[in-house]
Amino acid sequence: MDFVYRRSYRGPVKLVIFDWAGTTLDYGCYAPAVVFIEVFKRRRVEITMEQARRPMGLKKLDHVRAISQQDEVAQLWKQVHGKDCTEADVQDMFEKDFVPLQIACIADYSELIPGTIEAVNELRGRGMKIGSSTGYFTEAMEINFREAKKQGYEPDVNACASDVPAGRPEPWMVMSNMQQARVFPPEAVVKVDDTKPGIAEGLNAGTWTIGLAKTGNEVGLNEQELAALPAEEVRRKIARATDGLAKAGAHYVAESISDVPAIITEIERRLKMGDRP
Repeated sequence: MDFVYRRSYRGPVKLVIFDWAGTTLDYGCYAPAVVFIEVFKRRRVEITMEQARRPMGLKKLDHVRAISQQDEVAQLWKQVHGKDCTEADVQDMFEKDFVPLQIACIADYSELIPGTIEAVNELRGRGMKIGSSTGYFTEAMEINFREAKKQGYEPDVNACASDVPAGRPEPWMVMSNMQQARVFPPEAVVKVDDTKPGIAEGLNAGTWTIGLAKTGNEVGLNEQELAALPAEEVRRKIARATDGLAKAGAHYVAESISDVPAIITEIERRLKMGDRP
């Protein structure tokens, strides 16, 4: 026999799962980045914004650990403390410093990214459910939910990294969203994120993925900062972010959430033809 046949989903997209910081709110993904810098500063270890952003998308405890394991940070820690950064140090930084600092400032970075309400309303009008996943812990997400709701954004389902066995890049938050929304198969789901671990999360769950280059962590600047730069420099930054997300495996990369409905139209066209993520 020359051909083997398999089941092929050819229906519509049913669920779109959005990240939070850098995707739907907090243009430039600043709320976690500034806190990571302060956490290490309190241990007399000065890290750069680039070092703080490098593991973005991970569960926040995992993010603290990943920063401490970067070669240049690990060397600096040893110079300051005379020993390597241990797991006990990581746990201490997260529990004593990161959690209270993040809770204290997260509302200051909760403004919705332009186009979020319009994109979500369009997708809902087309019959899709809206989900969300995040590297934030539950207490921080409660604040994000409260502030987003005031502005008119409220996902149908959500999963935090602290709700599942492991955070990104493992797929459990996406699968939790699918279970809560009672949506299957994975081909009917789209994961939208501005970070590489967030793209990997969707890929590992078997869904379509859309990376957002301009508004998120890969560029790492807010609207005002971007507006102050020469147009050519902005284009270079977006191009570099686009390349990084594409190399991480994103099926599509766009600038912002405003571009998502049009991309989903293209995904649905491909689904009708029998394509799979």
